[in-house]
Amino acid sequence: MGKTKKNTQRSERSPEAPSRTNSVVANDKKKVQPRENAEKEPVLLAAEKSSTKWRNMAIRTSTTLLMISAFFFTLASGYIWSIAAVMIITVLVYREVIQLAYVPAKSKNLRWFKTMSWYFLITTEYFLYGESIIYYFKEIVMVDAFLLPFATHHRFISFMLYVLGFVFFVTNLKKGEYKAQMAQFGWTHMSLFLIVVQSHFIVDNILEGLIWFVMPASLVVINDIFAYVCGFFWGKTPLIQISPKKTVEGFVGALLCTLVLGFFVTTLLMRFDYLTCPVQDLAASAWSNVSCEPKNPVFTAAPWHLPSIVRYLIKITTFQDVDEVWIAPVQLHTIMMACFASLIAPVGGFFASAVKRAFKIKDFGDTIPGHGGLTDRMDCQFLMGFFAHMYYHSFIKMYNVSVGTILALVINNLSQREQVELLARLNMYLENQDIMTHNIDAFFQKAQSLLQG
Repeated sequence: MGKTKKNTQRSERSPEAPSRTNSVVANDKKKVQPRENAEKEPVLLAAEKSSTKWRNMAIRTSTTLLMISAFFFTLASGYIWSIAAVMIITVLVYREVIQLAYVPAKSKNLRWFKTMSWYFLITTEYFLYGESIIYYFKEIVMVDAFLLPFATHHRFISFMLYVLGFVFFVTNLKKGEYKAQMAQFGWTHMSLFLIVVQSHFIVDNILEGLIWFVMPASLVVINDIFAYVCGFFWGKTPLIQISPKKTVEGFVGALLCTLVLGFFVTTLLMRFDYLTCPVQDLAASAWSNVSCEPKNPVFTAAPWHLPSIVRYLIKITTFQDVDEVWIAPVQLHTIMMACFASLIAPVGGFFASAVKRAFKIKDFGDTIPGHGGLTDRMDCQFLMGFFAHMYYHSFIKMYNVSVGTILALVINNLSQREQVELLARLNMYLENQDIMTHNIDAFFQKAQSLLQG
């Protein structure tokens, strides 16, 4: 009986042993599991497998050469095509960014989000590009009977269009989804500011002269290429956590290359009037006879006397005594822009990387093989174009009185009778200077009869 009881006790305990063993193993697995699921550390370009990184570089290089070729072809085609290209790229980038927020909006059945996003895009572009047209083409807009009311009341019309969109958004707020809808509204406006508003300044740069579009864009391209190349061969030190494949070696190497190559690129670009002259005819192309007088003095080279220490270094290295060099001011301005393109413009790329991390995506799209979406390539260009606009208007632009400026003042501030009197006196002056060879008395009589009638 005693043996039977002991055997019974053992048989009752035996099932418990495996259960305890299983629980211990399960606990050990739980301890190991976080390590297995831990996010893998990013591999720098220089540390990647040779076959992988060379294949990626070949794809990236081929698409880069295609994009550069398309860029120069568009420039040569004419001003209007350059502006159209910027506007098309802006819309496509805006579409990629809005699409990120559209997915959660669709899952929550938020009505009209996509429609309102495109409505605000159209309204914003109407306001911004309307301002540019009125500013740069006053002499055309202000004399057209159909366009004049739109030009005079442009800002009020734009404001009312925005208000209509705002009212539509408020009336479509859905109970229980207020927070999500406000987030979508904020995302739309952030996209409008960071993409559409900044790209508008790039179009203004084109109208001031293609060089103010080509030179900043080229600096960003040079910086991006050499950051990749230097990181590809020598990158070992991570630069910033939010963009883990960027390296200190790539960052510094790109800065030096951008400073040197930017100087020589500008030296080449400043030789062509098609690039340096402000836009006078939108239909003109690289094969048109474009010229402008007076030319901005920043494109005129002037002698710069070298410091004695620089003269000494040149003498011991080249065995020539050089006491001065001829440098155009625009070449020195390029150095400032190159510093911005290398030190500050990449922050736009870091911001885009943060957006991708927030939405847990690798790229904004797959439009460009080896690069990702258009947003992945334009993230630094928008910030650079905005800076170039501000820098140009602060330190380079010549503020001369134009025909369009005078015409706008006359139309907006003088009565019709005063406008006719101004025209008569201007005609008298031109006749006295033997500039007017034909009589326009009939024109004045007709104008006065219209005013009296």
